[in-house]
Amino acid sequence: MLYRYSKDKRGRPIKTATIYTKEEHKIPVKKIDPDCLKVISHLRDYGFDAYVVGGAVRDLIVGKTPKDFDIVTNATPSRIKKLFRNSRIIGKRFRLVHVFFEDKIFEVSTFRSTIDGSVGNSFGSIDEDVHRRDFTLNALYYDPLKEQVIDYVGGVQDIKNRVVRPVIPLNRIFEEDPVRMLRAVKYSATCKCRMGFFLKRKIRKSAHLLLPVSPSRLTEEMLKIINSGHAFDIVSACLNTDLYMYLQPAACSMMFDVDGFEESYMQHLKELDEFVAENKNARLGQKLTFLIKDFVATLTDWKKEVLYKSATGELYSKTWNQVRNFVLPINPQRTELEYAIRATLKELGVSIKIPKNAFSDKKRARKN
Repeated sequence: MLYRYSKDKRGRPIKTATIYTKEEHKIPVKKIDPDCLKVISHLRDYGFDAYVVGGAVRDLIVGKTPKDFDIVTNATPSRIKKLFRNSRIIGKRFRLVHVFFEDKIFEVSTFRSTIDGSVGNSFGSIDEDVHRRDFTLNALYYDPLKEQVIDYVGGVQDIKNRVVRPVIPLNRIFEEDPVRMLRAVKYSATCKCRMGFFLKRKIRKSAHLLLPVSPSRLTEEMLKIINSGHAFDIVSACLNTDLYMYLQPAACSMMFDVDGFEESYMQHLKELDEFVAENKNARLGQKLTFLIKDFVATLTDWKKEVLYKSATGELYSKTWNQVRNFVLPINPQRTELEYAIRATLKELGVSIKIPKNAFSDKKRARKN
């Protein structure tokens, strides 16, 4: 085990980070994506520091193969862009670089400073960058060339102890970015980690901070839950911490008001997880059916609609509007939501012929 030192105000050396060698962390370098290694090596060749960071390091330590490899460096976005022709700068305030390799994208960010808190956009050093990370299990840096894990915050031990522990003080972490509450719950559910009493209490007290979060960010987080293969565990944890009412308020309301709705809804989330495990490339619309089928079933007596041949395009339009309101504030792609509605109706034995101009007529009516 090695250590990284810096100096205090009096110039005395102080230990700032623990460095775990390959014999200690046991990460096989062959698990690192070869193109990720190319990006890091290229940055190093030009004199910059570069590391794999965040969830990928966490997954590697527990023996999983990461889905994505995020990279952090002391090179600025404009400099990164010049070094990689296959890249583009994204973001207006928080600028990042995406480096492309065929069907893969590597997100490369620059070390950030803590001068403006944990959500500022000033560039800084690795010593500052680590204190902007949300939780210790995500605040690890892996050097694949030296095969070392750099740990400033005790994240390696927290992963081994299965603990979700914040890096940023509790009095600031969720006020500065409320979405971190969803991440804490997600890590707890998917990594089988426990949240301490004070962290869980803070999340319950701060749940209302999700209310002004933009629908686009909430949609992104909800889609991650749907695609995770752990939707049942994550939603259960969100319900226990009062977060789900801000992700799916209509569903939560029906859980309180409609007998049996919660049990059926949660059962369908279990089925969603099984479906995701068996169908890696399934379209979003197929997954959304598990979210809406209980609600659609309550809208009318579908057997009567079929019997009396009243299942028309107009009924479909009304159903679409009600389902759209049911899933708010998330805003999935329209074609995927339409697919989910039609698939759900088909399960109920309902086949509706939708006029080609049904939605264009509706748009025209709204404009007038």
